[in-house]
Amino acid sequence: MDGNCQVHPIQEIASDEELQTLETILLAVEGMGCASCGARVRNNLLALHGVVEANIQLASGMGDVTFNPRLAGLLEMIEAVAEAGADGQHTYRAQVVNGPGLDIGYHG
Repeated sequence: MDGNCQVHPIQEIASDEELQTLETILLAVEGMGCASCGARVRNNLLALHGVVEANIQLASGMGDVTFNPRLAGLLEMIEAVAEAGADGQHTYRAQVVNGPGLDIGYHG
């Protein structure tokens, strides 16, 4: 990607409400080509109320997402990954690999 692709990771400070009940899922993410793509996907996930941590690994195309299932749903997270590419230059897709709700497939 060119120099215009640079994205800085945001910092998330989880609220007490978000930290009450936590689950972790593993997402397979397609379409990432550089570290900024991983940061873009991570930032969009962390912007969701209820997501307290997101670790995206560019090399494997996988991401661990820790969230409060009462506040953030699996479909919302899959949509957040897809929306991370809303700049028209990127297209991302996610699938839940491990965790609750494995019946949810690709979206985007």
